[in-house]
Amino acid sequence: MSISNDRKVDEQLVTASLAGDEAAFAQLVRRYQRRLTAFLTQLVGDLELARELTQEAFIRAWSALERYDPSYRFSTWLFRIGHNLGIDHLRRRRLQTVPLVRQDRDGDEVEVVLPEKGKDPFGHLKNAELAQALRTAIHDLRPEYKELVLLRHFGGLSYQDIADMKDMPLGTVKNKLFRAHSVLRTALADFL
Repeated sequence: MSISNDRKVDEQLVTASLAGDEAAFAQLVRRYQRRLTAFLTQLVGDLELARELTQEAFIRAWSALERYDPSYRFSTWLFRIGHNLGIDHLRRRRLQTVPLVRQDRDGDEVEVVLPEKGKDPFGHLKNAELAQALRTAIHDLRPEYKELVLLRHFGGLSYQDIADMKDMPLGTVKNKLFRAHSVLRTALADFL
């Protein structure tokens, strides 16, 4: 389906939702739930929390649907809601927690990640080193680059959607993503 067809479908579903058709809004949820959850998982670092934030984003979207501006894509508007929820959560979490740290071999402090109860520690061994290196490389990006990478690759947003969401010129988004990809390629050179 083309982008223009996607946009038309979204517009029709929003119009039907505004008329009280809950099934139409449920279809919007099905269209964007996985992408929004993937984006929020990378943003907050916790799948269950991301699922909760995704649900909250859809609840807020439903409640504020009459304020949706159709000159923007629905996905852009929805991801902005999700993004704001994720950032708010991270701000609250930073104020509430002190990370556990230890010193690595070089004497640098590193955060200690405790395994979740009930998780199979061998369940995700395939490509674990690459996955960890990628997570670390993304985490270490400058905040402006990190956010754009998450929106593009985990949120599945187009360059134009990101530009609209962030109120940036399209060329700036492309340029920053190019720079971010260059940094990631360098950080992952041993794996590529």
